[in-house]
Amino acid sequence: MTRALFIIDVQNDFTEGGVLGVDGGAAVAAGITALLRAHPQEYRFVFASRDWHDIGNDNGGHFARDTAPDFATTWPVHCVAGTGGAEYHPALATDAVTFHIRKGQGKPAYSIFEGITEAGQTVTTLLSENGVAEIDIVGLATDYCVRASTLDALEHGQHVRVFTDLVAGVAAESTATALAEMAHAGAVFASSDVLGPSTADTAAGGPAGAATDTSASAHDNSTGSSAAGGSGASSTGTSSQMSADTAADTAADTAADTE
Repeated sequence: MTRALFIIDVQNDFTEGGVLGVDGGAAVAAGITALLRAHPQEYRFVFASRDWHDIGNDNGGHFARDTAPDFATTWPVHCVAGTGGAEYHPALATDAVTFHIRKGQGKPAYSIFEGITEAGQTVTTLLSENGVAEIDIVGLATDYCVRASTLDALEHGQHVRVFTDLVAGVAAESTATALAEMAHAGAVFASSDVLGPSTADTAAGGPAGAATDTSASAHDNSTGSSAAGGSGASSTGTSSQMSADTAADTAADTAADTE
């Protein structure tokens, strides 16, 4: 099956120093670039989304202009089209991106499925036309746009895998809730090392590693038991995935530890 990569909102305003900066955002940007450099043939299509809000209005109530933002449904002005805050983080290499998706033009939008290309193509249409059935998801923020994009992809019948070492959340509690919700819906959680060694390493005779089934569809999503938590492989080195219950428990423990 054809697999695509979704890169969600790795923008200056969502990384350290931005209006809504997420701790770890810059590292996520660099990590995604490293993944694409190490595995240039892994993805037939790469989608990258950006918030791309209008400058002259409150974007359907999304911007809190006259009152303080509640950081749930209203937000400070961010990612305005054409500004530096809306640009991709400089550590994110975009040369491999096939489709640039803009969302939130004049309205609230969290999921990549709410966006369109500059030519007006929808994500749903592009996935269908290109036979995409499996999606790996990375980016920002785990508890908002990554969550929304993951749930929408599952709703559209995609096999979805979230690389937990290449996402970062706004807050521990909301991130834990989002991880549990995605796991319950059938998402698979894994570390990006499930892809195996760099193809450059392999070509040079470097560490080949054990053969790994990287197909998300190889896991049984129907019961949710394949959804994984944590960002690393198991202690035996045979799996980068754990159960959905473990994913929720791990997320909850993380939230408790950071409070």
